[in-house]
Amino acid sequence: MSEKITLARPYAEAVFLLAQERGALQPWSEMLALAATIAADPRIVALASDPWVAHERFLKLFLDICGAALNQDGANFMRVLHERRRLVLLPEIAALYEQRRAVAENRIDVEVVSAFAVTAEQLQKISAALEKKLGRQIELKSRVDNSLIGGIVIRAGDLVIDGSARGRLRALATHLNR
Repeated sequence: MSEKITLARPYAEAVFLLAQERGALQPWSEMLALAATIAADPRIVALASDPWVAHERFLKLFLDICGAALNQDGANFMRVLHERRRLVLLPEIAALYEQRRAVAENRIDVEVVSAFAVTAEQLQKISAALEKKLGRQIELKSRVDNSLIGGIVIRAGDLVIDGSARGRLRALATHLNR
């Protein structure tokens, strides 16, 4: 996986700089997300590696599937990736692009995982506290994971705040085993 990220990074950086220059960060997010979804489809992966499918025929099929969702720059980018046999890197390119875009827009995606459903008021308080602590605009998503037993886990980039009962039990077990 880290090799794919390493290979994808220059492409993500290049497409980010192009999107930023053209003032098209959101449209590029949409184009990359669609292309990444298509490139990750098992049927497309199988076609891409099939020696009986001509190189240009595959590219035409891929661009046809993307359709009008790709502008001229987007189609050209897909051509470059295809020429260099890098279409398989689209999921990593899209993820790296989104990370770069979030930094440029001074925002961070935060996931709140809780043992029980969290109210809108609680989410708003969490969002306000994190916004103050991190100094960035927060984009909050929440989900329920019953295996936590109780409490919540907050993930904001590299920051993980584990206030779950499962996390506390794990920390206690580690401490007792020393």
